[in-house]
Amino acid sequence: MEPQANAPTESELLQIRREKLDGLTKAGVDAFGGRYDTTHQPGALKANFEENLTVSVAGRILSRREMGKATFFDLGDISGRMQCYLSKSDVGDEAYAQFSQLVDIGDFVGVEGFTFITKRGEKSIHIKKLTPLSKALRPLPDKWHGVTDKEIKYRQRYLDLISNEKSQDVFRKRIQMVAAIRNYMQERGFLEVETPMMQDVPGGAAAKPFETFFHALNQPMFLRIAPELYLKRLLVAGFTQIFELNRNFRNEGLSRRHNPEFTMLEAYWAYADFEKMADLVEGMICHLAENFCGGLKIEHKDEEGNVTKTINLARPWKRARYTDLLKSIDPKWYDYTPEQRKERAKELGVEIGANFEDYEVTQHVFERLIEAKQFDPLYVTHCPKELVPLAKQNAEDDSIVDVYELVINGQEISPGYSELNNPIVQRERLEHQAGEETQKIDEEFILALEHGMPPAGGIGIGIDRLIMMLTGAESIRDVILFPQLKRKE
Repeated sequence: MEPQANAPTESELLQIRREKLDGLTKAGVDAFGGRYDTTHQPGALKANFEENLTVSVAGRILSRREMGKATFFDLGDISGRMQCYLSKSDVGDEAYAQFSQLVDIGDFVGVEGFTFITKRGEKSIHIKKLTPLSKALRPLPDKWHGVTDKEIKYRQRYLDLISNEKSQDVFRKRIQMVAAIRNYMQERGFLEVETPMMQDVPGGAAAKPFETFFHALNQPMFLRIAPELYLKRLLVAGFTQIFELNRNFRNEGLSRRHNPEFTMLEAYWAYADFEKMADLVEGMICHLAENFCGGLKIEHKDEEGNVTKTINLARPWKRARYTDLLKSIDPKWYDYTPEQRKERAKELGVEIGANFEDYEVTQHVFERLIEAKQFDPLYVTHCPKELVPLAKQNAEDDSIVDVYELVINGQEISPGYSELNNPIVQRERLEHQAGEETQKIDEEFILALEHGMPPAGGIGIGIDRLIMMLTGAESIRDVILFPQLKRKE
């Protein structure tokens, strides 16, 4: 959008707003007021509209249209917006002049009046009294274009949420979905628990932790990479159905699908297995889609609103063994020697590190050629035991474990296990994973297992990725209110 000729500069706009603030102060108005009792939020009033209601509503002025001795303006917050009608004949010359000359788009005001429908059929509030509540000393983004700069969008999320209805919708849905997940679990007998976010041994996943230092105990500590080992202690204690909606921290890269601080649902169900947990997850995600996305077909759109792909969540979801999926890429995959698999991976266009172990070569082929291309739900089951050291070995084949990895939209959304509860095997697995760094083994967790943990099923669900899939967001930053950014110099 081209700047208008002779349009005021930013510094001039700031100065004008300061002068208006002075004008309000001289008129005896507290430009940064206090308590204001309301009867409705703007969006809720519009959604449940009735004529001739006496109302008191507060919010930010988002647009205004002067019409001689009257003004229409939109009052809004995260709930939505409501049209308001202010006339000189209702509030008097002085109050109307004060509003016209000293109150700007972006300011917070409170209005008292009654609801009506205009001649054009617009649901509106007919104002009898207007109260300035907070002066905005900076102008809002352009009302038609909103925040288009990605840096501003993520760093100043409040501006994005003020001006971008799509962002408002995504975050409203996220809030509602997280509440629905809690309800879904609780209605099925799961208890919500809390476990430490600061741990002396980071466990439950293979990831690099953030380090800190606890001065009172004179020892290093870590932000948790997963709550798993503490949740399993509660199975030992006698809890049978538990979950935690938690924040995890992994000191790794930033990308379209990764943020170092993220939200995870973890749940454990005594006497269940990975297949029962898969049923639970399938039901939960379909419940969310049907209640918040209009059905089981999820459309992803580009910036122009064109559909780029449609994800079909119709049940039952496909389940396939890890080995069978690899054989669909190459029927001879498991007949090759490890060196031949490396060569075959390169032929398939998959980049392989020089020091990759054999299972890592296979996993890279799986991630690039199967996972990344799978958009409808797929449960990948019976994975190699090296990939999942906390899962129970399969009774018929000890080279694999009883797990699933749920892939939707080209990425893992949820892993689920039949949990390993044999402390002897668990120690062997953790020692192999840790290598020479035996200090990474959580001896307190092994001690707990030695007191006996019941057979159990467990799940993790990456909430941010789940919200991405259900809302059509293409970057994890679009579903996290304040994503991690490099410090502004």
